[in-house]
Amino acid sequence: MKANKRTVWFLTLLSLVAVISIYYLKKETPMSLDGMAIFGDKDAVTVSKSGDVEGETKTVYADSMLFEEMRMQVLNERSSLKDQLLTKVQSPDTTAEEKSAAYDEMAELTKRTSAEDLMETQLKALGYPEAFVRKDNGKVSVSVIAEDGGHSTKMAAEITQYVLTSWEDARTVQVNFMEK
Repeated sequence: MKANKRTVWFLTLLSLVAVISIYYLKKETPMSLDGMAIFGDKDAVTVSKSGDVEGETKTVYADSMLFEEMRMQVLNERSSLKDQLLTKVQSPDTTAEEKSAAYDEMAELTKRTSAEDLMETQLKALGYPEAFVRKDNGKVSVSVIAEDGGHSTKMAAEITQYVLTSWEDARTVQVNFMEK
């Protein structure tokens, strides 16, 4: 029993020494781009190149973080709706028709989420680095990050045509471009 206690104490002290050593090594050579600095409260970083004028800086925004926030918001809305539907299904007071309708609505939510994810993947395959798609009652909202060339009416028409041919029940398509 004493050997086990000694082993535990030895391993504890060894891991403590390792953690402290790594802390002091990282403290002496900090990383140039710390993850907390990039994705902090502002979600913007000021970057300057060696060829730039000294007082001139360019602010870079993390657009993909914006899309991730939008995705999380949609996910939260849909998960709360699924929870409400699941509560309705599990309630003993609910009739069979209401339970069936709730199951159908949950299946439709899952189908819509999968279709949106697939459309985002297909838009990325078309050459857009990041895309966000949301579909509600036949209205499709598409947000994409435009490459350095910017955006054009031709690009918007291409995305609109692609979405309309992919989804039969899509009636209107709104395309928003965000600069990279």
